[in-house]
Amino acid sequence: MPSITAYQSSEVDWCESNYQHSELVAEFYNTFSNVSFLVFGPLMMVLMRPYAQKRSRYIYGIMALFVCIGLFSMYFHMTLSFLGQLLDEISILWLLAGGYSIWLPRCYFPAFVGRSRFQFTCLMLVATVISTFLSVLRPTMNAYALNSVAIHIVYIVRLEYKKTSNKQLRHLIEISVVLWAIALTSWISDRFFCSFWQRIHFFYLHSIWHVIISFTFPYGMVTLALVDATYEMPDQTLKVRYWPRDTWPVGLPYVEVLNNDKTC
Repeated sequence: MPSITAYQSSEVDWCESNYQHSELVAEFYNTFSNVSFLVFGPLMMVLMRPYAQKRSRYIYGIMALFVCIGLFSMYFHMTLSFLGQLLDEISILWLLAGGYSIWLPRCYFPAFVGRSRFQFTCLMLVATVISTFLSVLRPTMNAYALNSVAIHIVYIVRLEYKKTSNKQLRHLIEISVVLWAIALTSWISDRFFCSFWQRIHFFYLHSIWHVIISFTFPYGMVTLALVDATYEMPDQTLKVRYWPRDTWPVGLPYVEVLNNDKTC
């Protein structure tokens, strides 16, 4: 039985041909397309700092996990090792759990935890620890389970879309869902229609998934921040800004917390 750190010890092998550009890198494009995670993560830490100071400093942990996902995904695609696969998928699991704990509106909490975010966070912690151990037992199912969680997030966002009249929030939700759908289509196409893409010598769909999903993350995070603010920060006004310029057609979204000068 090969070591869990051995090259190609994982049962997962994506459509890109192996060792085409280097004897040390199994999937070249799938490896280096993760650089976008390493760029967007630290940048979002800086851009979202004023918001994190107001809402929760645990948000820094979410962005640190985002960077870890990029690093672990690079390691996995470089080696196709079982350890790399687990690190990649488990870091995604913990990022999703952290996002739920911070931003899920209390009205969607299970009835038995009431409206207590502390109890809900404890529930998420227990569920995530259990899921982490289960992911080792059935690793081939991890990616499908994680995408199922993403579908639930889209469902929650859809409910909030129907509730709100906030044009900024509705626009962000629309962009986020479109980006996620494009990214998911790339992932599914690479996973299930590999033979077709190999016939036309196009092996880059999973690397496209990496780039688009890394760009979707800031949109998703700002969307959840705006949804959360309607419940948790009703006395604060959040304005969506875009880096590097608000006027550019494409940019990285972040939120600016405006001071409301209200008198009683």
